[in-house]
Amino acid sequence: MARAKQIQERRANAKANANGDRVVATNRRARHDYEIVETLECGLVLTGSEVKSLREGKAQITESYARIDDGELWLFASHIPPWSYAVGFGSHDPDRKRKLLVHRHQINQWWIKTQTQPLTIVPLKVYFKDGRAKVEIALARGRKQHDRRQALAKRDAEREIAVSVRNFEKYG
Repeated sequence: MARAKQIQERRANAKANANGDRVVATNRRARHDYEIVETLECGLVLTGSEVKSLREGKAQITESYARIDDGELWLFASHIPPWSYAVGFGSHDPDRKRKLLVHRHQINQWWIKTQTQPLTIVPLKVYFKDGRAKVEIALARGRKQHDRRQALAKRDAEREIAVSVRNFEKYG
């Protein structure tokens, strides 16, 4: 059963890669430091050399965050290094703020939520979907140190339960 599921996942990943869907960067730290409340897929406004650099798989979003300024959603502190073949005028500032493309009503909803609750907007991953650069952002609530420990303990307990259930089903 588990082997069939692995094969099915590999086929899905291969199909996604054939379509041009490919994850460039992930922010694994975000799921550890924050409790994810809501996620949203949005487009990313890039220059030509930034797209070329992303296609090479070069990007860092571990320290980045998003903010709503003047009714627009912006991604800050993300690092996309200059494309190796872009020199002088063709290169870009690697740490510039980048505009995120989201519907107006979604921006308004998230603006209200961030103003009324202690929430922040963090990127989870940067990827290509149908040849276009996308960012998955999340509305998240920060965790305290003891909350992180509880989350790790809960995840470990769930993993042990899943293993014991799997062994019970397998060996009866």
